[in-house]
Amino acid sequence: MRNLFICFIVFCLFSTGSLAQVDSIIFRFEIKDKVSKEPVPNCQVSVTWENQVRYEKSNHKGYIFAKLPLGSPILLSLSHPLYQSSTEKIKGNKSIRDTLFVLVEMDPVRVQNLTEIVVKSPGAPDTVFQSYKVSVADFEVQNDGSIVLLTYPKQLKKGSNLVLFDGKKVLQEFAVPGIAEELVRDYRGNTHVVCANNVYGIHVHPSRIGISTLPKDYFFKYLAPILDTTKSKLFFSNFSKDYPAFDYFSFDQLDSTYCKIIEIKDDLMMELFRSEYKWVDVRTKLWAKNMELETGVDAEILVGANYFTQSIYYKELYAPLFFRNDTVFVFDYYKDFLFLFDEKGEKLDSLAIHHHYHAKQTGWKKKLVQDPITGNFYALFEKDGFTYIGSIDAKTGIIREKVRLHFKYVDKLKIHNNFVYYVYRPFESNQKKYLYKERLPYNFAPAKVHQGRTMVTETGK
Repeated sequence: MRNLFICFIVFCLFSTGSLAQVDSIIFRFEIKDKVSKEPVPNCQVSVTWENQVRYEKSNHKGYIFAKLPLGSPILLSLSHPLYQSSTEKIKGNKSIRDTLFVLVEMDPVRVQNLTEIVVKSPGAPDTVFQSYKVSVADFEVQNDGSIVLLTYPKQLKKGSNLVLFDGKKVLQEFAVPGIAEELVRDYRGNTHVVCANNVYGIHVHPSRIGISTLPKDYFFKYLAPILDTTKSKLFFSNFSKDYPAFDYFSFDQLDSTYCKIIEIKDDLMMELFRSEYKWVDVRTKLWAKNMELETGVDAEILVGANYFTQSIYYKELYAPLFFRNDTVFVFDYYKDFLFLFDEKGEKLDSLAIHHHYHAKQTGWKKKLVQDPITGNFYALFEKDGFTYIGSIDAKTGIIREKVRLHFKYVDKLKIHNNFVYYVYRPFESNQKKYLYKERLPYNFAPAKVHQGRTMVTETGK
């Protein structure tokens, strides 16, 4: 009798497990471009089965996970601005695996298949600054048209100079007291030279420049996070290169109140970031738990920041904020939207953006540049060594044409008053690095814009 009872219990357990497998299973739908075979992120999908409807959105890898019943017909309805809407009928058959993989391909709309419009800058590039003795490492164009140059004779780490250049002659030049790395601008429009140990503020006068020392920790902790200001508000972020989410805030200087404007998060990267805790060894888990007790920071976050960020799969977030004519623009590439806010941080509108799609084909560089005089936004692309500049329409979020620069592999590209400036040296040439400029085929009028640089990090990226 005892053996019969044990056999009955085992039979019930196996029967229960079998029924569970038959009842439902996890589906992984992979949505791809039918032509390029690239994933389609942020695709709106409705899953219908047995008079039930579930709404999902594909992640950055084009994946959707859903637990659905086996044997019942499943209807997928897919919608995306860049692709033709479609429906797919799927029937989940029995499987020995715990997950069924289903590939769904979408047809691009006709507009996407049209040849992109590429225009050239009017005229040949102009040489702004050239020297037979020194190369240009970095530069900042001032509002009065003068240029602050960071130059070096042989190697930047072995000595550099700051040069004030008015477009025709050098007004002043002196050595940088440290190992210079780059030039950056703060939210007030002031130029700084970042060195290995210190940051030096540069004071530009009509015919001369001066510098003052700032502690590097102070600069990156208190000045770099501030992106812009209005009459009473500061706009800043808590961005960290080691965490796949951050927030934009506004701070009212009159009543000292904070207001969260928007959260930026890469959902897929966050999932991978936190799941790193599952795979580390026991010693690392114990360390993380002890640190959690001491600091209050989640152990999964501590492990992700120290381990997953060092892998090839981790990518820093990029969602810049710009200011123009009393409107704040936030490019959220993880939701495919350009969000517009007023000076108080209240949401005004949102526009769909898709110029970051198909990066392998378009050469998307994951970089936006704003003209500090006109306030216009430009997206950078690179194909076959040539740099393409796409002007973004702030009313529609669309890039209608791209401007191709004359030279290949330009560096330190910046746009000022409808001109594009860059550093260039011909390939396999003994020429020093010169500063050039090209006239863009636009004539945008001046606007009220911020003068700072968005999302400065300690690595200068």
